[in-house]
Amino acid sequence: MKLFLYALALITLSVGCNKKEEQTKTYLPRILTKNEGFNRYPEQKSDSLTIYNVVNSNPQQFSVRFRDTIVRIQTDASDKSKSSDKFTSAQFINTQKTCLLVQLADSTGLVAPSYLISLKGKGLEVISLYRASSGSQDQKFSKGINRVGAAGYLVDNDFFITNVNAKVYLLKRQNPAERIQGQFLLMSPDRQTAVFLVQRSLYQVHYPSAEVSTEVLKGDVPQDIPGVYAWIQNNYSFQKNKKSISFLKYNDDDRIVDIKEFK
Repeated sequence: MKLFLYALALITLSVGCNKKEEQTKTYLPRILTKNEGFNRYPEQKSDSLTIYNVVNSNPQQFSVRFRDTIVRIQTDASDKSKSSDKFTSAQFINTQKTCLLVQLADSTGLVAPSYLISLKGKGLEVISLYRASSGSQDQKFSKGINRVGAAGYLVDNDFFITNVNAKVYLLKRQNPAERIQGQFLLMSPDRQTAVFLVQRSLYQVHYPSAEVSTEVLKGDVPQDIPGVYAWIQNNYSFQKNKKSISFLKYNDDDRIVDIKEFK
């Protein structure tokens, strides 16, 4: 009898621990409306974010825990029952490891939504990386999270997030009603100007200042992206304006371009 009671106690303890380990908390995201920084410091060591692999998920999915609680994100502000705690992508974007960039494991919309999960004081906040758009080619150019070398992350042609210090910028749109309707090509050497191919022009955004420049392409432009990239290398170079902002300009003086400018 004692052995039975001891075994029952162990089972009860095990179930209790599992319930504690799997407790969840749902967060309602707020909207990012201006450039913000998220390189925050934890108030205590226990205030940590941890990424876990979801067992037996195919393709690979991740979950996020704050302390010992699973983080769930409410995806519909008007419906508390619509939430998710599974992500196809989860990565720290600051040296303090207090801010995560995640993308939901959700294929129901145009593209799976992306969020920031960031430490704030003694708790967490979730920030939605979404701006309403009526662009006719959103299906083509909304690609979720795009890693841009060591510079950071481009999200849906609408946000640029700098790596290491987790600063988030709203990219200035050509048309306020729609996200940039073009193919991202490259960054300037100082990693502060993003260049997009929009039809037959280069739409360029200096994200720290929101200053933009549109350079119409001259001559016979190749139809494929690799060809356009090589053609630009041969005919354009980054040049600084009076504000020391780098934009691509056509080489009228047959200037020889160092390929390092485009890396």
